[in-house]
Amino acid sequence: MPVPTIYFLRHGETEWNALGRLQGTKDVPLNARGRGQAVHAAGVLADLFRRDRKDGAAMPYVSSPLGRARQTMELVRGKLELPPAGYSLDDRLREIGYGVWEGLTLAESESSDPEIYARRLADKWTVAPSGGETYAAVQLRMLDWYESVLVDTVAVAHGGTCRALMVALGIETPASAAELYIEQGAVYVFREGRLEKFS
Repeated sequence: MPVPTIYFLRHGETEWNALGRLQGTKDVPLNARGRGQAVHAAGVLADLFRRDRKDGAAMPYVSSPLGRARQTMELVRGKLELPPAGYSLDDRLREIGYGVWEGLTLAESESSDPEIYARRLADKWTVAPSGGETYAAVQLRMLDWYESVLVDTVAVAHGGTCRALMVALGIETPASAAELYIEQGAVYVFREGRLEKFS
């Protein structure tokens, strides 16, 4: 059976992204730049559908339940001339939880909890702040989500979930994925065990 292709988009920029604040499960809306990135990503997606001879209207669309991802999805679908609300939500796509660090910059995280910060710096994949989630846990839920996908799908989620999916599929290692910047306004295409980025 052919493996489905995933067209994966990270949500557009928020003010917390711009300020370097860890968002995790907090709901922060897109800023003006983020809304522009969502519209740009929709254009990239339309070009990919033409290139791949795919009918974008016939494909399922799924989003993280967090507002910034939903807002991105609705802008993308609107630009593709699809009903903005015609998508599903999947909690497995939510961003990694940063616990007590949510809302803090990295510098503030370090000063509030230097020991955990230092341990996480050495091993970002298996160390989490208090009340937070490890990337290893996110990797498991992203693999569970991926294995439930039966057909080519458009997903809008987060930088953390994209990194976790890369590791779950053997495209990156925990060490390499932890340092990757996941671009906003781009489309990451997971196809047949490979990954390509289009922006």
